[in-house]
Amino acid sequence: MDESDVTRDRLILLLREHSLIFGEVTLSGGQTASYYVDVRRTVMRPEGMSTVGRLLAEHAAKLGASAVGGPVMAAIPLSCAAISVPEGRELKGFFVRKERKQHGLQRWVEGAVEVGQKVLVVEDTVTTGGSTVSAIERIRDEGFEIAGVMSVVDRLAGGAEKISQAAGAPFETLTTIDDVYPDRPDRPS
Repeated sequence: MDESDVTRDRLILLLREHSLIFGEVTLSGGQTASYYVDVRRTVMRPEGMSTVGRLLAEHAAKLGASAVGGPVMAAIPLSCAAISVPEGRELKGFFVRKERKQHGLQRWVEGAVEVGQKVLVVEDTVTTGGSTVSAIERIRDEGFEIAGVMSVVDRLAGGAEKISQAAGAPFETLTTIDDVYPDRPDRPS
């Protein structure tokens, strides 16, 4: 078992402890569920930030990406995590707005990135993939090259395939809902 396997195992434990929430919730795609995975509850803690940061920075390096970012809110703590660890010293961070800013530079993509850079798109939790696909379209329209897409948790609800197709690049995930909540009541047999 290498160090990234140990780090991933620790991430799963942190997500179970801090991010898995029970109770009726409405997901971004409109579906309802009896549980929710709020990745920010893990990432916004020192150990969660460094754990996720190391894994994302390592993946960005593997893909040759020089920047990490994605949809606003989800990607902000993730890109900050990736650029804050020693493995991410050479990376830059960015995020994609939901609406174009009407003043200043009027950009969709904000942060320390330049047109033409190879980027790793990051997302906290993927369900249907809608917000990630929208961000990918804006990233590509702004002139960036997408090296890959990575989520912290994939709910295994079909979003991965849509994201990979939209990106024209591989979609990978650090964990799935099967890792974080293996005994969930809606798990297919």
